[in-house]
Amino acid sequence: MPLKELAERRNILHAKSSAQTVLKHALQDVLIGKTALVSSFGAESVVLLHMAAEIDRTVPVIFLNTEMLFEETLRYQKDVAEALGLTDLRIITPSRAELLEKDVDGLLHIAFPDACCDLRKTQPLQQALQGFGSWITGRKRFQNGQRAELPLFEKADGRIKVNPLANWDAAQIAHYIEAHALPRHPLVAQGYPSVGCAPCTTRVSAQEDPRAGRWRNSTKTECGIHFDRKTG
Repeated sequence: MPLKELAERRNILHAKSSAQTVLKHALQDVLIGKTALVSSFGAESVVLLHMAAEIDRTVPVIFLNTEMLFEETLRYQKDVAEALGLTDLRIITPSRAELLEKDVDGLLHIAFPDACCDLRKTQPLQQALQGFGSWITGRKRFQNGQRAELPLFEKADGRIKVNPLANWDAAQIAHYIEAHALPRHPLVAQGYPSVGCAPCTTRVSAQEDPRAGRWRNSTKTECGIHFDRKTG
């Protein structure tokens, strides 16, 4: 079955399903194939990670360590993975040879942020996803304009991408974290409601959009891993 049709059928099937049901189906759907959960271990990531651990602690979890992350994120990743009992955590880093060739001084993000994201996120993720038929993200429609029409299932880069939390809002996220007594990312309390790489993430005021601190003073709003680069 063509991936676009498969995604459309799953969207119809799960139009009224809970996030947990969508996630469980994605992890067990033979037509979708082997599935990985890709997590930034950012400000809201613990919700989806907890849901996945409740279903299957052996689910492959891919964590992209760009080597420019906050130290708080690296510690949080270890603490959350241990607390949830995740047994197949795959920590992915950029190619050492590519870094030496294209960003030896670690300043690529200043002049060419898109190229930096491609080098440190997009390329490593594509390598890590080889062998998987689908992957799960924590994206939500409320996060910015580009995500406003986000479906639960979509075809992207020759795979099915699953967004179980697509229709969740900030209040639901906060309630889930509180209800399950889940650990918050330490930077949230310091004014970082959305956490990315350290050089490209700033604090956000209460009056701003939660993602306003990502690539501040730039038209850039996405790192690039969620762009579909293939049309077939």
